Amino acid sequence: MKAALYEKNGTAREVIRVEEIDRPEPGPGQVRVRVALSAVNPTDVKTRAGATPRPIDGFQVPHQDGVGVVDAVGAGVNRARVGQRVWLWFAAFGNRYGTAAEYAVVPADRAVPLPEGADDELGACLGVPALTAHRCLFADGRLNGRTVLVAGGAGAVGHYAIQLAKHAGARVVTTVSGPEKGEQAARAGADHVVNYREPGAVERVRELAGGPVDRVVEVDLGANLAMDLAVSGPNTVIATYAAAGDVTVPVRALMTANVTLRFVLLYGVPAPALAESVAEVNAAVGAGALTALPVHRHPLSGTVAAHEAVEGGAVGKVVLDLAAE
Repeated sequence: MKAALYEKNGTAREVIRVEEIDRPEPGPGQVRVRVALSAVNPTDVKTRAGATPRPIDGFQVPHQDGVGVVDAVGAGVNRARVGQRVWLWFAAFGNRYGTAAEYAVVPADRAVPLPEGADDELGACLGVPALTAHRCLFADGRLNGRTVLVAGGAGAVGHYAIQLAKHAGARVVTTVSGPEKGEQAARAGADHVVNYREPGAVERVRELAGGPVDRVVEVDLGANLAMDLAVSGPNTVIATYAAAGDVTVPVRALMTANVTLRFVLLYGVPAPALAESVAEVNAAVGAGALTALPVHRHPLSGTVAAHEAVEGGAVGKVVLDLAAE
């Protein structure tokens, strides 16, 4: 099969190559998926670059997320799964065969049956972004009737945080950096969109929230903590899943506000909580509550360009189209 792979960490141009390798066979408890679309996330490029290094077992086919069709199963897996359309998550976590290839072999529970009516683009966009959004939103309770602030509503996690929160009955205020991103966040379903670069943004968020928010889904804790604190109260949870670097935390201000600061890195979330997130994200897909991000397609031979697009801050979802060669 054709696959993108690397044998050491480095820049995309230095280490990624596309070549023919042996097609893997599914072992006990595994399924093999013929990949249609492979999604590229920031976590994928950081791992390849060595910013979040993981052991490489000879070579690594990158990418955690994707969508495709189960074409073979290993021992202990129901053969009825052959032919299922599935979305993939954590494909490359502790596994040599990520989704940047014609075939991926993964544990059966990481290949989730895609609900009827959901297209491949939506399936490819789920995985890490939607599961991260779910964990940030629901690790501290349900949201019906509550208010959520989503920082960076045009990003992948922000997009699904908006939609999952709305599906759960919350009111959503989101911040963006400009009009184009604002339109995208509004299309995702946010009740209110605020350009954080405009004067009075903090006051505008506070006004639209109508009081302290119940949950903050935070993309850049260091840059946005002042705004988060300004709209927080004793029951607020600030759940942060990313930061530009190490952050100095104003302990006294956080204590005075009596807020909860939650850090979310999906790879360390306990397995039962991950399983709950997978089930609830899939249920939201089945209910028609989630939509695909704007998709930017590259062929498998363009994996280097796809990684560079993500590193350059591409808005939407960068994917490899395995049928595009």
